[in-house]
Amino acid sequence: MLEITTIRQNPSHVIERLGAKNFDKAAQAITDILALDAQRRAVQQQLDDARNQNKTISEQIGKLYKQGNQQQANELKQQVNTINDNIRQLEANMGSIEQQLDAQLVQLPNLPHQSVPLGKHPDDNQVVKTSGTVPTLHPNAKPHWDLVTQYNLVNFEIGAKITGSGFPLYIGKGARLQRALINFFLDEAIAAGYTEYLPPHLVNEASAYATGQLPDKEGQMYHATADNLYLIPTAEVPLTNIYRDVILKQDELPVKLTGYTPCFRREAGSHGIGTRGLNRLHQFDKVEIVQIQHPDNSYQALEEMLQHVEGLLTKLGLPYRVLRLCGGDMSFTSALTYDLEVFSAAQQQWLEVSSVSNFETYQANRLKLRFRDTETKKNILAHTLNGSALALARIVASLLENNQTPNGITIPQALQKYTGFDIID
Repeated sequence: MLEITTIRQNPSHVIERLGAKNFDKAAQAITDILALDAQRRAVQQQLDDARNQNKTISEQIGKLYKQGNQQQANELKQQVNTINDNIRQLEANMGSIEQQLDAQLVQLPNLPHQSVPLGKHPDDNQVVKTSGTVPTLHPNAKPHWDLVTQYNLVNFEIGAKITGSGFPLYIGKGARLQRALINFFLDEAIAAGYTEYLPPHLVNEASAYATGQLPDKEGQMYHATADNLYLIPTAEVPLTNIYRDVILKQDELPVKLTGYTPCFRREAGSHGIGTRGLNRLHQFDKVEIVQIQHPDNSYQALEEMLQHVEGLLTKLGLPYRVLRLCGGDMSFTSALTYDLEVFSAAQQQWLEVSSVSNFETYQANRLKLRFRDTETKKNILAHTLNGSALALARIVASLLENNQTPNGITIPQALQKYTGFDIID
């Protein structure tokens, strides 16, 4: 959630940056928010005045009683009762205004960083780096949805029977490959200084709101209505919420967390070849990295997180590219996002396998996540960042397709100590 002070201090800048995210109603929204903010501050001033008046008169009443002037003291007590009635009314007005203001603020997306390219569609994203060599496959090479059937690695039909479409059943070496990737990604994150967590896979409404899934992505989450809990779309949600309503000491920064979880996404309306096989699922596994940073250091941390994910792809031998997302393709909550895509040789297309984002204070403001500045002794909103390191389904699809040979599918050397085998045949 944007800070009201940011909007108040430079509304024209906020409107301009929201325009870069293609938020068409920015000008009217900011006008309405500033009007509510002015009302709130006016009521706050009235409240302060009434409370000060109440305090002053109450002190006078105490003195009058001590002096034995009970009649005058009782007259002043009537004034106090009237003031208290006024205070209660002002507090009710304040609550209503703050509720309206919050309802307006949560409708605003985060402001994009100045480096975010303008654009409305994925075609407007900026390719900032390409690395690795696209393999040349043998003449009878197959896409992964045929390979998993040939080698009995994943069964989509039984998964659909058990649950529904988009819930695959991993079998044998397919299951072991999943487990190997999870362990590899976690070990790499731990080596990079991240602390591992195993968080809950369902969260309450407050947690989903705090990281920005509500109200923006409500339709994309599975909702356990009886208990009003949500299946997590990413480990970002429970990991970041560990620090909801927390004030850190400055020397505790940065906080670096990692965790493996399954991820659940409804992906309503998705269809076509881009969703076939493992390309788009309702349930998939992912290792997430999260950082809580001092505002001065968050963009350096973003670059370091990007390099960490690139290192994973390099060790897996997968050709990849890095995209800086345009304003129209970014998430509601992000200030700057890099997507990493791997090339799937049999499908002849790039597949997104990671997003690495800086949210600046947007999530922290909802989380009430702050740190105490060593010099000023003030509580300051931290910056939050996260990244996929990595999402498994499309990694598996690319590994199977890119490493297929006439004699089987070879396993990257970095994974062999985790899988216990070097080829699927």
